[in-house]
Amino acid sequence: MTQQYVRYSPDVERPEPNFDQTLQAILDAMKQRMRGSLTAEGVGLVVRDAHAKGYGLARGEFEILTGLQNEYAQGIYAKPGRHEALVRFSNGTNHVGSDRFLGPIVGIGLKIFGIEGKTLLEDEPDSHTFDYAVINHPVFFANTLAHYVYIQTLFAKIGVAPPTNLTPEQKQAEIHRFLYNWVTGKGTLPPEQWAWEELGAFLRLAQTKYINLLLETYWTMGAVRHGDYIAKIRVAPVQSFADRVTRRALDPNSSEQVFRPALVAELRERPYEFDVQVQLCADLAQMPVEKTTVVWPESLSPFVTVAKLRLPQQDISGEDNFEKMDKTSMSAWRVTEEHRPLGSIMRSRKEVYRQSSILRHRENQQERKEPKSLAEVFGEQMAAA
Repeated sequence: MTQQYVRYSPDVERPEPNFDQTLQAILDAMKQRMRGSLTAEGVGLVVRDAHAKGYGLARGEFEILTGLQNEYAQGIYAKPGRHEALVRFSNGTNHVGSDRFLGPIVGIGLKIFGIEGKTLLEDEPDSHTFDYAVINHPVFFANTLAHYVYIQTLFAKIGVAPPTNLTPEQKQAEIHRFLYNWVTGKGTLPPEQWAWEELGAFLRLAQTKYINLLLETYWTMGAVRHGDYIAKIRVAPVQSFADRVTRRALDPNSSEQVFRPALVAELRERPYEFDVQVQLCADLAQMPVEKTTVVWPESLSPFVTVAKLRLPQQDISGEDNFEKMDKTSMSAWRVTEEHRPLGSIMRSRKEVYRQSSILRHRENQQERKEPKSLAEVFGEQMAAA
């Protein structure tokens, strides 16, 4: 029997009440934090409000595979071929301190060049670039923008480094207060709306370990349109390449910086490869669009490889790599209509990413221009290496 997948239609999304007002509150808070980062982060620049610390910008190739089943050969994946690509490895927070305090939540921004069709970013519809912004966890820790506002305020009080002068009893009280505020929306939510699913997602996220960036699997977390269907996307290491990685588990107490040195060393010694995979939605009840805390069961729909992301052997150790990373802009909405992000959390990312990029480039006096090729980013000689 042929597997049946849910067809995309606009009504798979459920508009969140007061979405625009809540989004504006998030944008206002974001801009305030970003302006404050000019002095708070100590690097003389306004930094991103997420994924602020870059670990490396690598050249790559993105090959869309031939012979895909019709359900997977959708949108950009309907036409096999090879494209130039780049990957920005980063930490997930809005700080740029030591890896020990920033934690093990990391992500990649994948930019693919030479993609036909207009993007969903109205101010750059003809860039012919296509981005994935993915993180090393399958789900997000909030289902609604309204609850995300509460979570923002909780994270803001934590800061980069927790207080070191608390007694065990005080630490326990702080944890209990944090969990109570998380679940109850700081005491404002009725019991039937308490955020138990969000708490479960956060606690699973907190169990993430420090490992080499090349060994992580990265997810969109939220759903996206996949042509006629609905999907989640992940970027997973090819096992034969992962087996060759020698710097595997990382000790954050061994050095201020553990992610970048390991990444630089591995790419200097050998090429690397990831599978880009699609999981199609087979049941909206068990694989919901609006609930980004829910892991979609692979028993209902497995991940299928639709493309290869190849990173050639290269040296990304130079200081100029940081400058290139800082100028690079990534957006989950720099995609074509056939790959539209879905759900309230994903929809909010359009303006969050766009306005963050505009503010950062303006304040840092950088030209905000989407590159057309690897040569524009790395130079002709480096792009061809």
